[in-house]
Amino acid sequence: MFYLDAIGRYFLMLKGVFGRMTKGSVLRSLTLKEIDDLIIGSLGIVAFISFFIGAVVAIQTALNLTNPIIPRQLIGFASRQSVILEFAPTFISVIMAGKVGSFITSSIGTMRVTEQIDALEVMGINSLNYLVFPKIIAMMTYPFLIAISMFLGILGGYIAGVYGGFLSSDEFITGLQDEFIPFHLVYAFLKTLLFAFLLATIPSFHGYYMKGGALEVGKASTTSFVWTSVAIIIGNYILTQLLLSS
Repeated sequence: MFYLDAIGRYFLMLKGVFGRMTKGSVLRSLTLKEIDDLIIGSLGIVAFISFFIGAVVAIQTALNLTNPIIPRQLIGFASRQSVILEFAPTFISVIMAGKVGSFITSSIGTMRVTEQIDALEVMGINSLNYLVFPKIIAMMTYPFLIAISMFLGILGGYIAGVYGGFLSSDEFITGLQDEFIPFHLVYAFLKTLLFAFLLATIPSFHGYYMKGGALEVGKASTTSFVWTSVAIIIGNYILTQLLLSS
């Protein structure tokens, strides 16, 4: 019953987000600030993790190719498939649920604790639109971050495979191009857009409706990370079934 109530309040929140709109110039400045905080501010950690994840995938694939009959270019193929289909869109999104999600929950939760949200309502401002809508728009640029993650993941696989002595540059590139299906990129970016929406709204929900003081802000951040991660994993499963199983 508790979960049904929470889901109902979540959709009620979404209705409020797209209700009475804040002034356009204000939303524009808020959105640019959110892009800087949520996307640009995450570029470093995403780049670092993506590069080394790609490198680890290439090394593990190479170390498991013990049969001499299996071509070495499979390392490039496995690196591309792993990074594009799962590691970049899904693994990075779970990490972002911790970084971005906690930031969103704590920032909105702190405003709730210090009664700044109540002040916005008193001034006649739709607080949900003011606080959450710019975050949703900012997170719609999230696919650009994932595109960088894909590139760096494959680059990490290339450097680890080639300079680690597991295969030649030509073999890696051949594997990279082998049986490439463009729809896999479409699938990955569709997932990314769904995850971006979840990353913006679920942490906002936990921050907006939290009650208590500073201690509860920390608890709300932890809870939002857990539920955002769960939603991302379930969404990943559903989209994979719908788009790739046919």
